[in-house]
Amino acid sequence: MIIDFHNHYYPPEYLDAVKAGRSSIKLDYDAEGNPRLHYPGDYNILVPGHRDLDYRETVLAEHGVDMQVATFTTPGVHMEEPALAVELARAVNDAYAAERRRRKAFTFLATLPLNDPAASVVELERAMAAGLPGAMVFSNVNGVALADARYEPLWRKADELGAVIYIHPAHPLGVEAMEQYWLMPLVGFLMDTTLAAAHLVFAGVPRRYPRITWVLCHMGGAIPYLAERLDRGYEAFADCRQHIDQPPSAYLKQFYYDTVNFDPACIELAMAFAGADHIMAGSDYPHQIGSIPKMLHSLRGLDVTEDERRKMMGENAARVLGL
Repeated sequence: MIIDFHNHYYPPEYLDAVKAGRSSIKLDYDAEGNPRLHYPGDYNILVPGHRDLDYRETVLAEHGVDMQVATFTTPGVHMEEPALAVELARAVNDAYAAERRRRKAFTFLATLPLNDPAASVVELERAMAAGLPGAMVFSNVNGVALADARYEPLWRKADELGAVIYIHPAHPLGVEAMEQYWLMPLVGFLMDTTLAAAHLVFAGVPRRYPRITWVLCHMGGAIPYLAERLDRGYEAFADCRQHIDQPPSAYLKQFYYDTVNFDPACIELAMAFAGADHIMAGSDYPHQIGSIPKMLHSLRGLDVTEDERRKMMGENAARVLGL
């Protein structure tokens, strides 16, 4: 079974709200008539795969992918005023829950109105009661870290519910330095995921809430590469030992990592760090930089056992999702 853990879908309820002018997000259209959603340092071109699940099912069948775990993505509802963020998150999650009941090829993770932490607690519980296994959260919320104390009730609720929490990057602070050459999505995204994961671990969030299943996009940014340096920080600085009683790598090895880094050597590094049972296939479909064929090619070309390959291509995701 092949499960693509990293891909994105905008339901019509959200797009209709943006088109009606209710959102603060700038919307225009490309030469082919596809909507474009703009945010600092980047924009997303919403090709048919972003907004048409019937079409997506034909793409999955073409490539032999059995299921996608679809999530919302940037710009995110947290860029709206809080009341509208709550309304849009509810609309997105209701659409996701309905499509999950209708279609065998998709499950979904909720989106949350993260600029209203109390409302995010309510929405996570509501979305999971409707059948979604957890939520995708952004690596920062309008510049506020996920490790900030205001999110402690959210992590407490996620732990109580045994939620999957999938961290996806948002535009980082200092985005103005990344506006040329697509440096924000190419570099800024990866660094912001790395920063969010390291901050959460040093702040002791995974230690306090061990029932949360944490998943990182884009192979964890630079986490597999930098974990040794984080451990040295734990040894060298008392501040880095304040909230944890094991080196950071001990917690980070419990996280899951998707394979939206199609370099086999990088997948091998992540495997060496976290183990094949903590790696999950991901394509970043249908973004311009995503690719289902590259996802499949990179995993099929690895020099691993067939048991390890099966785990990464679908068995790990099925276990995480309780399928």
